[in-house]
Amino acid sequence: MRQSSVTARRLAAVSVSLAVAAGAVACGPEDNDAKATSGGAGAAPAKGGTLTVLNSVPQQDFDPARLYTSGGGNVPSLVFRTLTTRNREDGAEGAKVVPDLATDTGRPSENATVWTYTLKKGLKYEDGTAITSADIKYGIERSFAAELSGGAPYLRDWLIGGADYQGPYKAKKDKKGLDSIETPDERTIVFRLNKPEGEFPYLATQTQFAPVPKAADTGTKYEEHPVSSGPYKVVKNENDGERLTLARNTHWSASTDAERKAYPDRIDVRSGLDSSVINQRLSSSQGADAAAVTTDTNLGPAELAKVSGDKELAARVGTGHFGYTNYIAFNPKVKPFDDPLVRQAISYAIDRTSVINAAGGSSLAEAATTYLPDQKSFGYTAYDHFPAGKSGNAAKAKELLKQAGHANGLTVTLTHSNAKDFETSPEIATAIQDALKKAGITVKLQGLEDNDYSDKIHNARTEPGFFLAHWGADWPSGGPFLAPIFDGRQIVKDGSNFNTGFLDDKSVNAEIDAINKLTDLDEAATRWGALDKKIGEQALTVPLFHPVYKRLYGKDIKNVVISDWTGVLDISQASVK
Repeated sequence: MRQSSVTARRLAAVSVSLAVAAGAVACGPEDNDAKATSGGAGAAPAKGGTLTVLNSVPQQDFDPARLYTSGGGNVPSLVFRTLTTRNREDGAEGAKVVPDLATDTGRPSENATVWTYTLKKGLKYEDGTAITSADIKYGIERSFAAELSGGAPYLRDWLIGGADYQGPYKAKKDKKGLDSIETPDERTIVFRLNKPEGEFPYLATQTQFAPVPKAADTGTKYEEHPVSSGPYKVVKNENDGERLTLARNTHWSASTDAERKAYPDRIDVRSGLDSSVINQRLSSSQGADAAAVTTDTNLGPAELAKVSGDKELAARVGTGHFGYTNYIAFNPKVKPFDDPLVRQAISYAIDRTSVINAAGGSSLAEAATTYLPDQKSFGYTAYDHFPAGKSGNAAKAKELLKQAGHANGLTVTLTHSNAKDFETSPEIATAIQDALKKAGITVKLQGLEDNDYSDKIHNARTEPGFFLAHWGADWPSGGPFLAPIFDGRQIVKDGSNFNTGFLDDKSVNAEIDAINKLTDLDEAATRWGALDKKIGEQALTVPLFHPVYKRLYGKDIKNVVISDWTGVLDISQASVK
């Protein structure tokens, strides 16, 4: 289940906007009931009006082949329906995969190497023409074209023949396309995989599974007016997603779509805005901003303190969590981190209270002792192999260092990003430096500009021995969390490498394969949790915290739904009337 450099790019891009004080995405509100209405307590959501989305990051490359997932602040899923989708409910219920264009989440056979889907009846594009299985096949095939790169890499890895396929533009004479995708009739599509993948229903939520009518494909210009299969169509796309205007797709039918409510008549997405401006506009909630939300801009510590002191504003804060972990990574090929005792000593010495304070306080970060996030869908299994308490266990750390031959302490270098709003920020690095000093470990800080930092830590040749890192899952499961980081077969020597600990344990690899064969996702989750606990004993990482996200929304927004899948306020559920 290799996640290529595309994942790194995606995570880096997401992290710029989420980071410590301006997080990734959020999950079910804690300050208010997520599903409860706001802006007129008790008022039922109704159709009509314009919903405004105020974002920092532009909705670039609005083409289902080029978007990494259907997340993207939820905007893509208003236009692009896929075979399956996320359940549009709060919290843990929202982490479940459900049918979308398909009648079910997929029917596995041949040991989960073959997946079959049947399309619902009555599916139509914005022009009223029927959506067929051939359109989904073509939509997937065009995502392999080099000129439409940017999407998730899984299909290239999972589909038979995917690694060598170059897309339909390179093979115009080949009328069949990918042989591993079969369409025996207009409503049936079959996928043949080169290995068992029990989590294929999760993958089928990604935008590459959106149908694209071949006759309407304009290649790289398709993003300007993609053909809608969802409740909204693109009216205008200005400056590559800086402003996106959506209007109702009159041929969309709620009878075929149990997930999207589509209350507003129009969606006005305005991006490229400064985060402080976004929060000020949402706070003031004047004019059109009263019916506005953000899907990528969080409240920082100072802003949160101000909001918390205002009862009306505090009632308009959605709170939540996304599958994301911030941690210390070790490279055991670099001394002294080749010694497990040194890695364990550092694990014991960490003062998570000071780290969390550096990350903006307990309202914005929760202490982590497990690599997997604290959510059922990931298979979270509680463990703390190296209990440091709230402020670190310096005595235990010194004891281990003595056993390792460092009775007089040692000096190490911690690499981090210089970006102020990054989870790998100088403030967090300094908190770690101070904690380790109490255990006799002198930490020199190596701060790098973000691009240099990313290049250095993801290159097997230049990876430092001790650095700050973070990881987020492409869907709510332990698979895309553990496999890229700990599967030895995913070590990349000449390219973007994410297995930072260079772990190549046959028993771990075998368990990953065994879990991938499971189509019972609950059973798979339990196994992922047990594997996380097993890997954690090797102290290849030190989990630090899971971010908590706080986002304002306008006073006229009703039906606030925030799931554990994306954590973003789901604009497919929001009402402004």
